[in-house]
Amino acid sequence: MQNEPVEVTLKVTGVFERLGVPYLIGGSLASTLYGTVRTTQDSDIVAEMQMEHLPTFISALQDEFYMDEEMIADAIQRNASFNIVHRETFFKVDVFIPTPRPFLKSQLARAQRQTFTFETEASAKFASPEDTILSKLEWYRLGGEASERQWRDILGVLKMRAGEMDLAYLKKWANALNVGDLLERALTE
Repeated sequence: MQNEPVEVTLKVTGVFERLGVPYLIGGSLASTLYGTVRTTQDSDIVAEMQMEHLPTFISALQDEFYMDEEMIADAIQRNASFNIVHRETFFKVDVFIPTPRPFLKSQLARAQRQTFTFETEASAKFASPEDTILSKLEWYRLGGEASERQWRDILGVLKMRAGEMDLAYLKKWANALNVGDLLERALTE
């Protein structure tokens, strides 16, 4: 698989779309789409998956992915995360079941559909550039502000999308998420 991160991820988002589960692709796939390219060992999907989706989700992906049904059920019940691993490529997909909050609603509403052409055309919803930055700023803060990789991703998106982003939106949510100081630092750098 030449474009394995995207192709494997689209297998999972395709199931979410069939099930009507609101989702978005974030993390390094989104920051690479909008910023500077870097290799990644996994993809991150935020999905509002419920217990009623579990049987169909398992049945649709179990032949192609290693997965633990109990771990997935536990993640759904606790608003936590789980991962599944593609059998052929060993590429890992992390699925985050979010706790409902205003920023999540905004992220899902602003997600942008991106289309890719492999053997056929496929598309999926990605976090917007602004929401990619905001999420990475949150993760950077939660990680003790130590991850150079997260910081490079933030700066890469800011640099590549300069002049295109909604700065008022960025600043509003950065302040609400208590990362306004980090956003100011990134904009200065």
